[in-house]
Amino acid sequence: MIRAYKFLMRPTVGQTQALSEMLRDHCSLYNGALQERRDAYRHVSRTSIKYGMQSAQLKEIRAFDRERQGRWSFSSQQATLRRLDKAFAAFFRRAKSGDTPGYPRFRGVNWFDTVEFPKDGDGCRWDSTPHDPVTRVRLQGVGHVKVHQHRAVAGRVKTVSVKREGRKWFVVLTAEQDQPEPLPATGSAVGIDLGIANFLADSTGGFVPNPRHGRTDAAKLEAAQQALAKFPRVRRDKRTSNHQRAVEKVARLHGKVRRQRLDHAHKTAVTLVREHDFIAHENLTIRNMVKTVAPKPDPERAGAFLPNGAAAKTGLNRGIADAGWGVFLTILHAKAESAGREVIAVNPRNTSRTCPPCGHVAAENRPNQETFHCVACGHKAHADTVGAINVLRAGLVRREAQPA
Repeated sequence: MIRAYKFLMRPTVGQTQALSEMLRDHCSLYNGALQERRDAYRHVSRTSIKYGMQSAQLKEIRAFDRERQGRWSFSSQQATLRRLDKAFAAFFRRAKSGDTPGYPRFRGVNWFDTVEFPKDGDGCRWDSTPHDPVTRVRLQGVGHVKVHQHRAVAGRVKTVSVKREGRKWFVVLTAEQDQPEPLPATGSAVGIDLGIANFLADSTGGFVPNPRHGRTDAAKLEAAQQALAKFPRVRRDKRTSNHQRAVEKVARLHGKVRRQRLDHAHKTAVTLVREHDFIAHENLTIRNMVKTVAPKPDPERAGAFLPNGAAAKTGLNRGIADAGWGVFLTILHAKAESAGREVIAVNPRNTSRTCPPCGHVAAENRPNQETFHCVACGHKAHADTVGAINVLRAGLVRREAQPA
């Protein structure tokens, strides 16, 4: 199995400048390759340029521009060209399936934050000074950069990536490992129902509160964004010192909320995986759930619109995004696979409207957000707990139906 590790780097001032120049030059390479593809297709010949053709030009590009493109790893530049090739492949795949994809766009220096080295030892070396008590990673054109390694790396390192987040620099490793030993069996199965009032409810009657990290820092973020909006939209190298500090403050607040949300998701997923052998959850299409409401034109007045509940839907969308269901489910599946647990997604249809004791299905069974009161048998319970029970039952049925 492949596992990723992310460590904070502590570069010197000179190394920070070199890392920024590496991102700048790889961004330039990406944009140049994109421009070449656009120009070739716009030609009367309708020529399609592939990765192999552009990779073959790297030797000449490096020889022509030794001070910039010639400084960096050949393999990392190939990885950048593959990144562009993947963007085009995804574009054509979505277009062929009938979607409306966006054409690959040029990247600004602020929006190109990662450089990948496809193989440890080719342009980079993890733990480059093993005799040194401080872990370092060697990057071609940058040098030996100090790394804050907060945990051991198990397995053989395959790829190394450098990532910029605000003013911080990180190294991301992927390591190939043997399948770990599964956790001891607990004999427990659980269903979970994700929500906003509570982050999740389980089929045993337990609840995990929703920390609402985005709402907690909303006032600070609003003030920071209002301060940033006062500055004109100019290129990064044209910004004043005050403008740059305003940009960094907004990025810092967003980064804090993101880290808090990830921390909560990891801790919640770990608890579920350790306590249960089988976990069932709703198969939510989150992208569709957070779509904006379509406007309702007023048929009696031209150019006028009827109330469509857009304000309430916007608040709901913001709450769903703040809860981070998609991130949590991704982490849950990854941790369950590593621990030898089973996770199944089930159809959420009528899970909150079905009475567990009698099976009666009706919208009237849920008079409000929290209460479940069956109109047929009178069963009362918390609506989210009822949903989790039905999710668990559907998950067990689906597991039994799967071929051995």
